[in-house]
Amino acid sequence: MNFLAHIYLSFGDDDVTIGNFIADSIRGNKFKHLPDAIQKGILLHRQIDTYTDTHHIPKKSSKRLHENYGHYSMVIVDIFYDHFLAKNWKRYSDIPLEVFVDRFYDLLEINYVLLPEGIKRMMPYMIADNWLVNYAKMKGIGRVLNGMNRRTQNKSKMNFAILDLEKNYTLFEEEFTAFFEELIIFSKQKYISLCEK
Repeated sequence: MNFLAHIYLSFGDDDVTIGNFIADSIRGNKFKHLPDAIQKGILLHRQIDTYTDTHHIPKKSSKRLHENYGHYSMVIVDIFYDHFLAKNWKRYSDIPLEVFVDRFYDLLEINYVLLPEGIKRMMPYMIADNWLVNYAKMKGIGRVLNGMNRRTQNKSKMNFAILDLEKNYTLFEEEFTAFFEELIIFSKQKYISLCEK
């Protein structure tokens, strides 16, 4: 899953949210210096990713993209799914998306000293362009896909994936909705289990 889903699946726990958000920037076990609850967020992130990568529904979404994007197809699915989460936010939270995201940006600033360098570099752009709120719009997702394509030196052609989203919009949305219900249950169980340790 992409940024918004990982933040949402931290269940309002600030330290777990930070860990869940920064986990992709942490290699191996190079997180033992961080506070215990942030470590739990990193572990939760990894369990969410493993569950997502092996689940039949995201695999089905990915297969639809594989011919054009190869091993980038699952990355694209993560971005598509964050779009559907943002677009259908009211279904999953009583807190308006803009308020939820503003609180998250505040949380990043409070914990700035703990953030990996890559996150610190990305953060000003993320906040200035309000990535997480703009995920709800096709234009916002198009921008994300363009940025990801640039990061691969235009090898991934991910910028064209917006056309695949438009073409199969209903199918991708149905798959996201079915999968996310299961992912919430899985993530909540893992969160409770990590917090009990």
